[in-house]
Amino acid sequence: MPYNIALQFEDGVSRIIQCEANELVSEAAYRAKINIPLDCRDGACGTCKCHCESGTYTQGFYIEDALTEDEAAKGYVLTCQMTPTSDCVVRVPASSAACKTEVTAQDAKLIEIDRNSPTTVSFKLFADKPIAFLPGQYVNLGVPGTGEVRAYSFSSAPNQNQVAFLIRDVPNGLMSTFMRQQAEVGGTMNFTGPYGSFYLRKVERPVLMLAGGTGLAPFLSMLLWLKDNPTTQPIMLAYGVNTNDDLVELDTLTALKAAMPNVDFFTVVVDPASGHPKTGYVTDHLTAKDLHDGNVDVYVCGPPPMVEGVRKWMSGVGVTPNSFHFEKFSASTAGAHE
Repeated sequence: MPYNIALQFEDGVSRIIQCEANELVSEAAYRAKINIPLDCRDGACGTCKCHCESGTYTQGFYIEDALTEDEAAKGYVLTCQMTPTSDCVVRVPASSAACKTEVTAQDAKLIEIDRNSPTTVSFKLFADKPIAFLPGQYVNLGVPGTGEVRAYSFSSAPNQNQVAFLIRDVPNGLMSTFMRQQAEVGGTMNFTGPYGSFYLRKVERPVLMLAGGTGLAPFLSMLLWLKDNPTTQPIMLAYGVNTNDDLVELDTLTALKAAMPNVDFFTVVVDPASGHPKTGYVTDHLTAKDLHDGNVDVYVCGPPPMVEGVRKWMSGVGVTPNSFHFEKFSASTAGAHE
């Protein structure tokens, strides 16, 4: 059975290729018409050196000048000598253009629209073939009839024909207006991607997820992936919004919590008059204990003030997490990710 190898390029573009169990990653990339920097092919020059961020593999022959013991211990690999033994994420120190590859363009049919929330629209698309991406990544989705695109994270699990999105209803926003007033089931939309370095890494320790508004979308993707790829590590999701109307997908979160005993979540509403059990900001309802003395991976997706607020909170409690991954977005950029 082939393994999925996600190649992450310096410009944020991702390509997921298939590599056979007995195949070198460099050969699989070449077969997919991706030119990873390569020279000697013998483990002697180090030109094809990349970093394997997650996954397992074996390495063939190479010399110290090409890859030191210290580099190998840190996960660096020579793709001309790397054979995967699981799915892997490999960071390539070159742009997608330099590797002569392009982002994937895809047409898909609109099969479902949910406009029940006053502030949020969710919808689903169906493609002819499964869409490969890392849970947490995003695509540039075309706004029909405008020639414009907007960036939105998947809120569904990878490798399925059906993909889902969750978008903020921005007043006079191009995509918001289209989805509220014009979109019809059966119509065609297109997107390119996937993009982004905000995605779920290998779960080796407790995970703390903090979502602001429609920043919930990538976490839904992560949790749905984890449902099919379970871990015993504890996972906590803190989901904050401005008003009660902004709370969405609570049934989905409740179902995921019921299916995965190691997963928990809570919601927070900023509006003090909301009557919600927890008001204010998500960090108001977290303690240093949630950072597990630093043995935790923290993921944040929300508006820039939220991301900076989380940084200040962690600094204030005096705990530095093992890793801190974030993605910022704002309504003024119609969901653009940074």
